[in-house]
Amino acid sequence: MEKHILIIIFIAITSFSNAQRNIEIAFKPGVSIPKLTAAGSNNPVSSGYRTLPYQDAALHVEITANKSLSIQPQLEYSIQGGKKNGVQAFKTPDITAPQFAPGAVPSFLYADYKRETRITYFILPIFIKYHFIPQKNKWRAYIAAGPFASYLLNAKNITTGYSMVYLDKEKTQPLGQAPQSFDNENHISRDFHRFNTGITGHLGLGYKIVTGSIFLEVGGNYGFVVIQKNSVNGRNRTGAAVINLGYQYEL
Repeated sequence: MEKHILIIIFIAITSFSNAQRNIEIAFKPGVSIPKLTAAGSNNPVSSGYRTLPYQDAALHVEITANKSLSIQPQLEYSIQGGKKNGVQAFKTPDITAPQFAPGAVPSFLYADYKRETRITYFILPIFIKYHFIPQKNKWRAYIAAGPFASYLLNAKNITTGYSMVYLDKEKTQPLGQAPQSFDNENHISRDFHRFNTGITGHLGLGYKIVTGSIFLEVGGNYGFVVIQKNSVNGRNRTGAAVINLGYQYEL
């Protein structure tokens, strides 16, 4: 998959290399609304994630080939992940394993608590951008899409709550007689793959002002790689809706 991404980027850059072009730069803060999706697995740790808004910000360079087409490399800081509330599965801790007979240690236990999984990436997309309205007009309307590669900066689980631990989701088989605290914050970067690839795109509307242009973009991204190294920690792919408001000016 990484080879395909590099080939697409190379072709895109080459196609614009001989074109007469203008170069513009933009900064666009925004909001990421991500969700971790289960990657075709019956693993209970993978399911049940809901969306949660996070920060997103990007810096892009737009290289114009003609009135309708441009290429747009981008560096994006994006927080992705999701949350769970209620009864959910978690990997059986090593400290709990001695309570079971040899060979009878369950892969998962259950409890009623809150979990937030927060994953921070640098995302490097290359967009091919088509302008519905010629760029010389005051208004700009466009669509952009392309591949991305991303690098994991940090990942952590934040859990809160106080619950009994159970052997089953229905809470009919308690493990022990006292509830436990789930207030904790664990850094889990080592459990995830550092690199991901995928596809991203957005629709945009902009308006020229004296020194540049302001714009609003609405889009999203989806990662192709299962982010966990070990399936006992889940099998999920990243994805997010993204809204950005930005300012762009010509160099």
